[in-house]
Amino acid sequence: MLTDHDIYLFKEGSHGRLYEKMGCHLATHDGVAGAHFAVWAPNAGSVSVIGEWNGWDPGRHRLAARWDGSGIWEGFVPGVAGGQSYKYRIVSAHGGYEVDKADPFGVCSEVPPRTASRAWSLAYEWHDANWMAQRHAHNALAAPMSIYEVHLGSWRRGEGDRFLSYRELAHQLAGYAQEMGFTHVELLPVTEHPFYGSWGYQTTGYFAPTARYGSPEDFMYLVDTLHQHGIGVILDWVPSHFPSDAHGLAYFDGTALFEHADPKQGYHPEWASYIFNYGRHEVRAFLLSSALFWLDQYHLDGLRVDAVASMLYLDYGRKEGGWIPNAYGGNENLEAIHFLRTLNEAVYRDHPDVQVIAEESTAWPMVSRPVHLGGLGFGLKWNMGWMHDTLQYMQQDPVHRKYHHDRLTFSIWYAFFENFVLPLSHDEVVHGKGALVGKMPGDSWQQFANLRALFGYMWSHPGKKLLFMGGEFGQRREWGHDEQLEWWVLQYPEHAGLRNWIGDLNRVYRSEPALHEVDFDQSGFEWIDCHDAEESVIAYVRRSRIGESVVAVCNFTPVSRTNYVLGVPSGGYWRELLNSDAPLYGGSGVGNYGGVEAAPVPAHGRMHSITITLPPLAVIYLKCESRHG
Repeated sequence: MLTDHDIYLFKEGSHGRLYEKMGCHLATHDGVAGAHFAVWAPNAGSVSVIGEWNGWDPGRHRLAARWDGSGIWEGFVPGVAGGQSYKYRIVSAHGGYEVDKADPFGVCSEVPPRTASRAWSLAYEWHDANWMAQRHAHNALAAPMSIYEVHLGSWRRGEGDRFLSYRELAHQLAGYAQEMGFTHVELLPVTEHPFYGSWGYQTTGYFAPTARYGSPEDFMYLVDTLHQHGIGVILDWVPSHFPSDAHGLAYFDGTALFEHADPKQGYHPEWASYIFNYGRHEVRAFLLSSALFWLDQYHLDGLRVDAVASMLYLDYGRKEGGWIPNAYGGNENLEAIHFLRTLNEAVYRDHPDVQVIAEESTAWPMVSRPVHLGGLGFGLKWNMGWMHDTLQYMQQDPVHRKYHHDRLTFSIWYAFFENFVLPLSHDEVVHGKGALVGKMPGDSWQQFANLRALFGYMWSHPGKKLLFMGGEFGQRREWGHDEQLEWWVLQYPEHAGLRNWIGDLNRVYRSEPALHEVDFDQSGFEWIDCHDAEESVIAYVRRSRIGESVVAVCNFTPVSRTNYVLGVPSGGYWRELLNSDAPLYGGSGVGNYGGVEAAPVPAHGRMHSITITLPPLAVIYLKCESRHG
């Protein structure tokens, strides 16, 4: 039951556990089994619970409005059993608006296209205690983080092209991610969504995993299994907008309740969806409770917050005259900024061992800096600038790359302003953009060599890594949500070789502190040579906290370069840790026979240098195994 303190926090916008009191909670009252219901509908004239147990009759079980002005309707309804479907029949106090709504706090939904909520008690016995006790180390900013982004409905399919259940996916996905060396899996939104083609980004159920793949406990089993395999789980979460479906949050009680009433503030023209009213305390409490719910109840290791830029700017996606300035005449959404800071402070207060990641595509300052320093308080931010510049560079014919060299080098100028994730996400392989390998120039061999080089550069560049499913083996078809990945192409050497490369990149990345430990400070990176535009070569050093070094050399032309002199941090034998041109990966086999000895010959401002062969369209990693003078 809601207490006076609950109501106080709800009205204040700071209640982060509303899911414990709102919605449907199976219970026994005076020896009678049923459920307690509570729903926020301040402008309703009447609210009834309709469901399987009462023949969907709105006259049977009416809720009562609380006396405290909270706008909450509540009551105990006898005869409700776990698993039964229900909705709220809401009749507006004005205008005769009448509608059947799913429960905004419902923890389980009917399988789409059906839209009712289901009475449910979350009961699951977790077996991930070891992971939970140690996950602070896995999610730390100094830890390796290689994220495999997955859309569950199209990663793999079952016989007859059916969806696999959460439980069926659990062992397949956990085993595959572990085999490939990924540290985390990021799931496109599993929050319930009526339109499958929205990939979950048009959410109606902010507390319910989609029933397309099973029950809430089945989803817990998926998370649990991934944890037992040493894989963290990040969930895409969408507090930026919601769809207009009649059973959802839109026009909930006959008024703009969750959204702004003015379409210049409350309607998103690009996505044809509604924008949350972050200035309303109760809405902030609803969203805050949703975020904490997934972390509390589902043991998730992080939230990737979608479309943060659309929240920050009042004029996002709008033409002149189509938006309302803030109180100071600016385009910043002050209420959304306040909400995001409140969200991040609450998450890191209650779950200091998780990460909240912003998908933020502008130059907004201090996104991943603490609130008390004036930042938004996120732990990490997607580096969209790196992604755009790098893909534009890689799409150039190698003969022209020397004219675009700055696209490779510019990212280091701002690499340490934020805690960046380098994303090659689903957004880059949809809507006619084609697959990653298809963006690469040249014949088929060159395309795969280019893609291996891109990944080698990415895995050695400062920042955590994210790769969308299918990219790891070079799927040629643009991603489509209605069919599974092209797993069959792994019979071909170039695809199998690329997957071998990603697996070995992940293993070396995780085992070498120099490649992940100091991602967000200049001390972890140093150029050896960033000026060789003529030959499209860059070389740099990555360093660990204690000064261990890995040198990365990238050759973005199809020309092998022999007797290439490169300054290195020290004398000694520099072993070739990885070479993307190795035959195992589909390459031509050009390399340095396992390594090379440094000579006391100055180069690139250093006292020692190595003379190496640079393979065509390839990246090599080198590490010193002994030091001399």
